[in-house]
Amino acid sequence: MKLSSRSQAFIMPEYNLTGDLLSFLTCNLQYRYQNKATLPPSKPVQLWFGEFIHGIMEEAYLKYNDAHKSFPWDWKKDIRPLEELIDKRLQVRGLYPPEKYYCHFTHPNNNQAQCSTNQHPHKLLYSFRAETAINKLGPYLFPLIDNAEILLKGMRTMPNYKDGYSRSNYYSINGVIDVLSSIKIEENIKPQKSLDEYKQKNIILEYLFKDEDFQNNIKKISSDKYEIIIDYKGMKRPPLNSKNWLRHNWQIQTYAWLRSMQEGSKPVAAGIIFYLNELAPSNEDLQLIQEDLKNNLSDVSGHSRDENLIKQWDVSKKYPKLSEKFMMDRCVRIIPIKDKSINFALEKFDEVVEDIENSTICELAGKNIKQSWKADADERTCNACDFKTFCDKHKLEEMTIP
Repeated sequence: MKLSSRSQAFIMPEYNLTGDLLSFLTCNLQYRYQNKATLPPSKPVQLWFGEFIHGIMEEAYLKYNDAHKSFPWDWKKDIRPLEELIDKRLQVRGLYPPEKYYCHFTHPNNNQAQCSTNQHPHKLLYSFRAETAINKLGPYLFPLIDNAEILLKGMRTMPNYKDGYSRSNYYSINGVIDVLSSIKIEENIKPQKSLDEYKQKNIILEYLFKDEDFQNNIKKISSDKYEIIIDYKGMKRPPLNSKNWLRHNWQIQTYAWLRSMQEGSKPVAAGIIFYLNELAPSNEDLQLIQEDLKNNLSDVSGHSRDENLIKQWDVSKKYPKLSEKFMMDRCVRIIPIKDKSINFALEKFDEVVEDIENSTICELAGKNIKQSWKADADERTCNACDFKTFCDKHKLEEMTIP
């Protein structure tokens, strides 16, 4: 009796919008080591805070949804327990908090670390940002959230598929979002006299309804039910037309496409990105904002007093007192959702997937890692990278072996 051989396993590559696509665009080679080889960075400051702030906002929403606790929340009593919970989750994944920005001690002890005294815990920068984000956005945002942490997943044709060369004829793309719904918005408007009055009391709706593209979108939607996608970024607002500025737009457009594929979803009328560092900027953030303002790379206008304070500020001087409106304007970014923009974003991410696949296939064919994966990052990324000592892009002429 002749036995048939087992058919070759079908593998469909799966890509996450932030963990894969945006990471690869930051630096191909760094992505290879950190994501494919699972080599964690020695100083995961940006990575840790991004995961931390997403977790904090999610847990804060769940706490609000269960108890409807009024704002403002006390840091030590209400927010610190959430921080400790998220910190433990990240440590399980091998991500440990940077002591300079976050106090990881839960009670007073003799280990002072980066804290001013040994009377722990302390409210360092990352805790201050978490408290600020919850107390400034929570009262307006949490009542509008209809679904939190929704997993989106879709399938696309592999770009430039070649039989016998490509690993698969399709690839999977996924992401996680929070969703605001028109139903929730209407529920919260009902107790008020009018929408105009409610917009004055809810700054999130105020930003939405003064956006012309959003207004046009909801007029075009045949139903009175629609959705708004939101995402948090643990960073300052990117300069106008920078790589991150464009990529964040593509990310939201792709989320909108993935959401439209899900059963029971409503039309997506807009996306909102919250750049949470803008609510509590560090000295480094202020220097970067200062640079954006001097080079006319800021899309936020109408704040001449705040802009002058930042332009005249020096690191050696006292931290400038910025207005709440200026910081909120820089924090909130409305992304218009359009069919043309969605198609363009999907084409861009198809190009990224094609590049990742080509690099993977090159390595599988026998080429070494540095031949297969290109090192192409900005100076700031290179300076913080663990692999710069042997990266061809980063020539360390001043480096000597002791």
